[in-house]
Amino acid sequence: MSNQHPMSTAEVGDPAAWALPDSNTSSAALHLLFDVSPAYLANHCVRSYLFARELAAADGLRGDVDYDDELVFLACILHDLGLTDYGAGDQRFEAEGADTAVRFLHAQGVADERARTVWQSIALHTSLGLAHRFGAEQALTFRGISLDVSGSEIGFLPMGFAERVTAAWPRHNLGYAIADAVAGGVEANPMKAPPLTFPAHVHELINGGSLTFYDVVSNSGWGDQPAE
Repeated sequence: MSNQHPMSTAEVGDPAAWALPDSNTSSAALHLLFDVSPAYLANHCVRSYLFARELAAADGLRGDVDYDDELVFLACILHDLGLTDYGAGDQRFEAEGADTAVRFLHAQGVADERARTVWQSIALHTSLGLAHRFGAEQALTFRGISLDVSGSEIGFLPMGFAERVTAAWPRHNLGYAIADAVAGGVEANPMKAPPLTFPAHVHELINGGSLTFYDVVSNSGWGDQPAE
């Protein structure tokens, strides 16, 4: 993706000030994120983790006791690699991001089981009603990302927390910017929007022309007819 935005603490929040995980793998993931992502996307990934961590605390969940904090961090930080040139491919962006994250984690020496949790968290991050069935890390990743996009569960954050986070890690009109990125990728490669998926929905909003469920039914060859 163009508009690459290398990390600079003069432009974004200071990772140390926010107590972000600082293992070798976590630090490498954060640097990768800012190396390959535009600012709106990179900041979104950091905010998603901060919100996920706070939602966990609001539920009385303790990092590294009730959930693996580093895995939530890695999943949030790497979840949108499928919208960058670094992670681009023919699949829907969620799957591309998950696959790219696992390749990166394996190169870092992360065990298969831990990488699998990150893969699931990323692949499910637009799938309402599924992530929480897999585990705490998958559920928290979904909740943090969703909060940053839709504002869901914002009432569970401490007073003023969201404002402090967005001041340190600016939004850059995230909701509309990410929709444009998804739709642009689909317009260039329709294979990235399987029918009835989130990418297909965004593609229809911006570019028009996505298949509906009724299109799928009418093209099935079964001859089904609507009820009269």
